[in-house]
Amino acid sequence: MKKNIFSPYATWKNFVKKPTTVRYPKEDIDIFDKPGASPTYRGFHTNDLELCVGCATCEEICPTSAITMIDGPNTGEGKKGVIPVIDYGRCCYCGFCVDVCTSRSLSMSRDYLMVLDNPIEKLGMNEIEHVVSSFKIKPDDTHSDNLGHETPDDLSWLDLERVPMGEAPAEERVQSFMEIVKGFSEEQAKKEASRCVECGICTDTCPAHMDIPDYIRAIWEGDLQRSVDIMYNTNPLPGICGRICTHKCETVCSISLRGEPLAIRWLKRYAVDMLPEEQYEEIMKKEVVKTGKKVAVVGAGPSGLSAAYYLSLAGHAVTIYEALPRAGGMMAVGVPKYRLPFKAIDRDVDHILSLGAELKLNTRVGKDVSLTELRDNFDAVYVSTGLHQGRNLGFPAEKLPYVRQSIDLLREIELGQDVDVPERIVVIGGGNVAMDIARTFARLQTQKYGKVSVDMFALESWDILPADKEEVTESQEEGIKIHPSFGPKDIITENDKVTKAVFVRCTSVFNGEGRFAPQFNEKDTKEIETDLVVESIGQSEDRSYLPEEILKDLEYTERRKVAVNENQQTSIPWLFAGGDIAKGPDAINGIADGHRAAKGIDEYLS
Repeated sequence: MKKNIFSPYATWKNFVKKPTTVRYPKEDIDIFDKPGASPTYRGFHTNDLELCVGCATCEEICPTSAITMIDGPNTGEGKKGVIPVIDYGRCCYCGFCVDVCTSRSLSMSRDYLMVLDNPIEKLGMNEIEHVVSSFKIKPDDTHSDNLGHETPDDLSWLDLERVPMGEAPAEERVQSFMEIVKGFSEEQAKKEASRCVECGICTDTCPAHMDIPDYIRAIWEGDLQRSVDIMYNTNPLPGICGRICTHKCETVCSISLRGEPLAIRWLKRYAVDMLPEEQYEEIMKKEVVKTGKKVAVVGAGPSGLSAAYYLSLAGHAVTIYEALPRAGGMMAVGVPKYRLPFKAIDRDVDHILSLGAELKLNTRVGKDVSLTELRDNFDAVYVSTGLHQGRNLGFPAEKLPYVRQSIDLLREIELGQDVDVPERIVVIGGGNVAMDIARTFARLQTQKYGKVSVDMFALESWDILPADKEEVTESQEEGIKIHPSFGPKDIITENDKVTKAVFVRCTSVFNGEGRFAPQFNEKDTKEIETDLVVESIGQSEDRSYLPEEILKDLEYTERRKVAVNENQQTSIPWLFAGGDIAKGPDAINGIADGHRAAKGIDEYLS
């Protein structure tokens, strides 16, 4: 663009204008019918402490290091308990902190910092100290009624939308047990990893306290070996958790306060799946000093495998006893292959065993070997058995072969046993296990009949259905019909065969104190013809392998779980417990228990 030769003369018009003098900022002037500075003027910061999660993105982005995080009232899950303090002697009022605020808590007002009645050169020391102290301010809602700079989502510097990941369409996935999720490409993974603000709130919430921001940064930098190595510091089953973890970390992701949470679980899966085996073997080359101590682990589920890994690293000789023909516990026989293929389990297990632990399959403690034998032959024992028993509803029809438990059916199917697949199936329950068996039968029905006829009935209404939202959505896409707010009333039989299931409207599941106390409208019922009823209303552990002499010495929690201390040690010093028998059905909690138990056992043996 050519420069206008008359441009230097354009300013001459200002010489004939009358000058304007204002007393600023002692007296405000009216701008756009609102007293004070321009609407875009950036003065005091405001911070809604109810919204602030303490992510510290404001401190990180500040170009003048004017922001410091200090202890604050914002505590609880998903909050770090810190809030920003701003030094206005350093602040350049750029508003970057507002632009990157993950919770929308930060804004900037049009209010002035202060007004000095005397010229600054005539201030005394008391006044100067007052000015200096006034420059450091902990923002709250004091000036929120005069906002001048906010950042709407469409102008936010944050990347609020997830990178979409490929998934098999419903009509394709319901025909087989192929893995549904296809995984990230390198480009997709790096782009998704770039969304992380590294606040660490996810780490605080993760039961295993995985170093999530660190391994995500390594993915973004393209260093998958370092990423997976970081994972193994706290979780020796990353391939499994990258597929079925309950991802509590994502529920508190600070980005989710304005957009979609980071796909932490899928990023973990990407790093593990894409890491070449030779680099994986490099990670597993650990220096181990043998202690001569022996530890028995009962159960090769997530908790037992986790304990075995960290105990092996500590130099102890570990023997794992597993009643099933496969390692993995409930992950191997309770999670369908379309969610967790065997190859993902086997890879994690093989890496754990590479440190020297011995795995004895088809060996049931209490039958093939007693717990007292383990006590006598080992220096410590860790029990981590899963919830392999289903809970009954108490109907007389439950003695018939066509009223089954979901957990039994899943185990038989996953182990390749023959299971009868009827044309009409009813599943009672609304949790993830109920979804697993319903979706498994949907695939088996499609293969046998070319169509799906599975109905699910759950006490809970849509808004409190216990299953993951993605499970609910995907099951419906696969042709499963869900009936919320209905509880079982009866199972009708004829000639020792199931013919109908009867349900009654559930008006509420919990009482005013939040306790499970379902209420029903007996006038609102629903009958459905079926050939098989599958009960999926909860699971319990089998403690029959614990001899009476040990059972009587164990302490229990109010919920009748085995009581343990912070090291997973029971009331019997040589006996440690974790996972389902001490906490509940959750792989990542079990992994965390196993890690704590390994530290506790190592301390006990020392």
